[in-house]
Amino acid sequence: MNKINLLIADDHIMFLQGIISLLEQESNITIVDKAINGIEALKIIKRGTVNFIILDISMPEMDGIELSKILRKQYPNIKILIVSTHSNVMIVSRLIRIGVNGYLLKNAEKEELLKAINSIANGENYFAEDLEEKHLMNSLKIEKHASNLADLSSREKEILILIAHEYNTAEIAEKTFISLNTVNTHRRNLLSKLNAKNTAGLVKYAVENGLVD
Repeated sequence: MNKINLLIADDHIMFLQGIISLLEQESNITIVDKAINGIEALKIIKRGTVNFIILDISMPEMDGIELSKILRKQYPNIKILIVSTHSNVMIVSRLIRIGVNGYLLKNAEKEELLKAINSIANGENYFAEDLEEKHLMNSLKIEKHASNLADLSSREKEILILIAHEYNTAEIAEKTFISLNTVNTHRRNLLSKLNAKNTAGLVKYAVENGLVD
């Protein structure tokens, strides 16, 4: 079994102590150190002794998402297991895209934690079953949205962005040099193509697909 040199990063001291007590008796795991934020974790990782990190998402100064991005660029061989209270599918999907190796909720049993750690150490990914299913559904939703976006004309995309930036019909007509009726026609087409019920739905779509911040 692969030797695991583990760093644990979490700003909840009780959780840190709990994880350490759960894992310190495992023969293949050496707990190298602990950290309460991403900055501390990076300082420890620079020593070159860590090959596996368990980290939370919500931490001060540098959170788990930012730390994961840095690790994937600078230390791609370090295995990353997120253990968090967050079950939001958008967060999970974002971390999967970043390239983390696993994701568990903090209410997971010790047996599942060990299974996740050992699976990841042996080259597999491990995600809590319900989170993986939610991610799959979200990925399908993103693919569907991307397909819808490809069906929009350049003018429709332009108007969608202006709507998302809270320009009204008259302002959009002025900016794009088209008539009010034409703007309204484009708006109706956008609602139909994107399966949106109202302007709020169009704004949400634009944000989710990266057209606006």
